[in-house]
Amino acid sequence: MRNSFKYGYPVIESIKSILPICDEFIAVVGKSDDGTREAIEAIGSDKIRIIDTEWDDELVKGGKVFAQQANIGLKAVTGDWAFHIQSDEVFHEDDLAEIQQAMKDNLEDQSVEGFLFNFYHFIGDYKHIGTTRRWHRREIRIVRNLPGVFSYKDSQGFRIYPSEQDYENQVNSRKLNVKLLNARIFHYSYCRNPDLLLGKVKRFNNYYQSQEKTEEQYAAYQTFDFGTVADILAPFTKSHPVTMHKTIAAQDWVFKHNPKKIALSFRRLMLHRIEQVTGWRIGEYKNYKIIS
Repeated sequence: MRNSFKYGYPVIESIKSILPICDEFIAVVGKSDDGTREAIEAIGSDKIRIIDTEWDDELVKGGKVFAQQANIGLKAVTGDWAFHIQSDEVFHEDDLAEIQQAMKDNLEDQSVEGFLFNFYHFIGDYKHIGTTRRWHRREIRIVRNLPGVFSYKDSQGFRIYPSEQDYENQVNSRKLNVKLLNARIFHYSYCRNPDLLLGKVKRFNNYYQSQEKTEEQYAAYQTFDFGTVADILAPFTKSHPVTMHKTIAAQDWVFKHNPKKIALSFRRLMLHRIEQVTGWRIGEYKNYKIIS
């Protein structure tokens, strides 16, 4: 995490949502000027251990800096399992018992190297979720604390490498063997005030492309234009995590989605319709191997 408040990340809600089932919480905090570090300290939990870091802004290729920061936290883990959580991801209190029990039940089974979670991607506001192939359905968020586990690419998932040198060279990796849980990750990436969202999107893009290109891309924007969300969204009517209730009640913007304005190719539209009918996401990217 870095300047979480400046860009509208629900970092405190995120930490508090999973803290009850953690033995320790390692917060990898990049140098910030918006009070992020102080707010984490103010949570007042003796479980929390802060590691201060300096982000390398030269690591723009493929968002490598995100994996670098995740690996710093991963190396500091002392427990049997490492629970990776990003600062726009929040967990529902109803799922904590299942998560905790899964770690206990599989502790001695070395064939289980991690756990896979289902994602809700909130787009525009707290009542709409992305359902197309643009948004990943699942990802690993718990890994067994093994020396060969590293954050993969831009910290979307994990892989096992024979050595740190192999990881640096991005060779000889293998996917983790994981079990799929019913537990959900509430991902609030594109759900925030449009002024904060514009800052977030511009800053985030800088880790994948040059700052000059980002500035040129958003030169005409004064705030984030929700009209550019030309994607198929679905209504969300279930409950949100309790740590998010205050934040949701304070929503200070209006999101209007136009279902007629969909920018999907015919191929992607057909693949989406097949998935909606059959539940099968054809050709889905899977950085893991699911075991029963």
